[in-house]
Amino acid sequence: MNPISTFPVKTKPHIRYVLTDIDDTLTIKGRLPAVVFAAMEDLQRAGIRVIPITGRPAGWCDHIARMWPVDGLVGENGAFYFRYDNREKKMIRRFWKSKEERRADRARLDIIREKILSSVPGCAVAADQAYREADLAIDFCEDLPALHRSSVEAIKAIFEAAGATAKISSIHVNGWFGDYDKLSMSRLMFEEEFNLDMDAVSEQVIFCGDSPNDSPMFGFFPHSVGVANVRVFEAQLTAPPTWVTRTEGGLGFAEMVKVLLDR
Repeated sequence: MNPISTFPVKTKPHIRYVLTDIDDTLTIKGRLPAVVFAAMEDLQRAGIRVIPITGRPAGWCDHIARMWPVDGLVGENGAFYFRYDNREKKMIRRFWKSKEERRADRARLDIIREKILSSVPGCAVAADQAYREADLAIDFCEDLPALHRSSVEAIKAIFEAAGATAKISSIHVNGWFGDYDKLSMSRLMFEEEFNLDMDAVSEQVIFCGDSPNDSPMFGFFPHSVGVANVRVFEAQLTAPPTWVTRTEGGLGFAEMVKVLLDR
């Protein structure tokens, strides 16, 4: 991972999209610093689209799409994208699965939930679960004492033994049924909302993240960036980011934006 300060000057004018994780990438200890909002606004003023790619729930994403300086977002690790059309005053909601499929998945996830809670002491259903449409989020450190890594892996294994996909973020283990992830839904959003083939424009994108569930995005985008706290997960990354910031979380994101816009 190279210091973000070495990001090529000649590449900066070609960046048109900044995709970013939220938790521990835009936030610090669960809070969103003011510099992050300012950085996102700076990007938009420079003509660069800002698109969060997050594991957070549909309820939160509806709010973010409406009220943050963003151009849409992908939520629940790829279950959907939301985009607010300011001209039409309309929320565009695009789910990977139908409402009926999501309802059937929920019944299966409820069974897994009980298995996890009875098998892994100290974990809990994430506080934001009530606002989720497609997945199950198990908290291992957000609102409770951090679990040992072996317990986190045990949660993931229970999801996978039941045939679900499971990803570990910096705060939750998220599980769902379906062949989607952050990258596949990002591709769909680019195709349907921007009429773009993501493969063709990958060099115009920066992705910024912090944890193992961001590895597919780190691996796909040549200009991937990890905020400094990504180093905690370095051994667990199947694909590391190309660059890394000096500072952590939202301060690292703002650092990256400053480097990008300093031409």
